[in-house]
Amino acid sequence: MVEVGAVADDDVRDVHTLVRPRRRITGMSAVLLPHTAEGAVDWQAVEAHVARTVEAGLTPAVNMDTGYVQLLGEGDRRRVLDLAASVTGGDFVSGAFVGDRAGDAFDLRAYVAEASAVAERGGTPVIFPSHGLNGRDDDGWVAALSELGGELDRFIGFELGSMFVPYGRIPSLDAFAAMVEIPRCVGAKHSSLSRQAEWDRLRVRDAVRPDFMLLTGNDLAIDMVVYGSDYLLGLSTFAPDLFARRDRLWAEGDPAFHELNDLLQHLGHLTFRPPVPAYRHDAAIFFELRGWASSDVTPPGVPRRPAWERDLLVGIAERLGVLA
Repeated sequence: MVEVGAVADDDVRDVHTLVRPRRRITGMSAVLLPHTAEGAVDWQAVEAHVARTVEAGLTPAVNMDTGYVQLLGEGDRRRVLDLAASVTGGDFVSGAFVGDRAGDAFDLRAYVAEASAVAERGGTPVIFPSHGLNGRDDDGWVAALSELGGELDRFIGFELGSMFVPYGRIPSLDAFAAMVEIPRCVGAKHSSLSRQAEWDRLRVRDAVRPDFMLLTGNDLAIDMVVYGSDYLLGLSTFAPDLFARRDRLWAEGDPAFHELNDLLQHLGHLTFRPPVPAYRHDAAIFFELRGWASSDVTPPGVPRRPAWERDLLVGIAERLGVLA
């Protein structure tokens, strides 16, 4: 096992050593589930957005927090998977979600069933946190992922902070390093909203397993891609076309990358402020503004933004040139 302290402390303050000019960025975009004015999932709009994401050049990520996975029943989760498989031909990732309660034990069989449902359709499962998984200490968390590695061909790990879900937890850097060494774990989404935590992980990844995908989930620092992270973001669902353009600009060494990134980050700082889960209502408003959805309705229990927020989103949409 790598000596994490030695890696993390090496030039820790000189993050510029991590910058990778002209690298090709792998972009994965969480897919919002638009709803009709009557409160039902707008399946036609969902299918259109999966296709839109693919056409932009990003990999759709379904059944994530952006897609209200915690609120969907098994039938709807499977319908999302079928739709994603049909549109993409199997080139997608999906949350493998196990709904449990505080105090429940880690349920290996339930996770294997959810992950297998993704894999059977050609997708790659993302091990969505649960009470049982995150209730373990770091050693137990790694052991659970190792058990999953013995059952699955490939999977993506997920470090999710409590600002997104109440059972979220960011394991230690040592635990991350141990996860990197699980052969069938091909990558991990990191959603701490901390640059430093992610920079530390990049150094460990580069030292231990350079082909391991570190997927930033930091919607407040989407330029983490310049340091070697790829991404799986909720913010990119607002504008997969613009994120793909931004990524191409970086690969081409075009300084216009920074101006577009700044505008997209402005959108992220507005929409991912506390309470963070309310970003999904912002996304629904943005979909409506772009002509991608017929309403800004969200499922019961999802935090809503104040009415005046729409005007701010209109202003940003105008600056990005994306109003319908």
